[in-house]
Amino acid sequence: MDSVAVLSDVHGNLTAYRAVLEDIARRGISTVLNLGDVAGKGPRGSEAVALTRQRCQVTVRGNWDAFLDGPRDQLPEDVRWWHDELTAQDRAWLGALPGHHDLLISGRRVRLFHASSTDEFTRVHYHHSPEQFREMFRATPFTGDGPVPSVVGYGDIHDTYVEVEDGLTLFNAGSVGNPLDEPTAAYAILEGELGGADPAPFSLSFVRVPYDVEAEIAVARELGMAAADAYAIELRTAIYRGRHAELGLSVEGTDATAR
Repeated sequence: MDSVAVLSDVHGNLTAYRAVLEDIARRGISTVLNLGDVAGKGPRGSEAVALTRQRCQVTVRGNWDAFLDGPRDQLPEDVRWWHDELTAQDRAWLGALPGHHDLLISGRRVRLFHASSTDEFTRVHYHHSPEQFREMFRATPFTGDGPVPSVVGYGDIHDTYVEVEDGLTLFNAGSVGNPLDEPTAAYAILEGELGGADPAPFSLSFVRVPYDVEAEIAVARELGMAAADAYAIELRTAIYRGRHAELGLSVEGTDATAR
C-alpha cells in the first residue's frame, strides 16, 4: 500500500513541524500534502515556508496564507508582526497557492482543502449541521466542476476527527503547530493504492507527535513575537486564546517549568 501524509496548520511552529516531518520520514512516507496556514501565529513562518517548499509535494492555500500576502497597511496592527517576518517571496508564494487538491486512491476520489468547499475562509467546525457536511463534498466555484469526491480532508479548525455518513468520509487533519484538541502535533495518513481507479484496501489514521513545547515558546519570546503569552498558553493547554480570560488561564499558571 502507498502512504500519503496529510498535515495542516503549521503556523510557523518550526519545532513541531520538524518533529512531525521526522516522524513521517521514520515511517518511510515520501508523499507529504500540506493543507495550508503555513505561517502566522507562530514565530518562524519564513523558515516554515522554506521547509514546506522543500518537503511537501502539494500545499493548498489557507486563510492566513491568503491575508498575509495582502497589503500591510490593510492588516490589523496585531497581525503585522507575522507579515513582516516573511520575505516578499514568501508572501507571494503563499498567495499563489492553489485552493484545493484532488487525488485518487484505492478507487476513492479524495479532495483536500484548507477550510471548506466555499473558500479558505469559511469555517466548518467539528459540531456542524448535516447540510454543512454535505456541502463539503459538492462541486462549487472554488473547487471546480471535477468529479464529486467520496473522501474530503481539511484543516483550519485545529481539531482532529473523522465522520462517515452515506458512503462519504470527512476528516480533519488537525494542526501541527497550534493544536486545539490536545497539546501534541497532529497529522493524518492515507493508505491505499495511490492513483488506483479500482476499489482496493484503504485506510485513514491519525498520528500525534510530542515535541518540545517550551523550546518553541522560548523562540517566540526571543524573537519578540506578538501575542507570545497567548501563544504559550495555547501550546501548553490546547485551549483557544479566546477562552483564556473566561477560564482564568495565565501564562504563569500554565508554566510547569516554573513550579
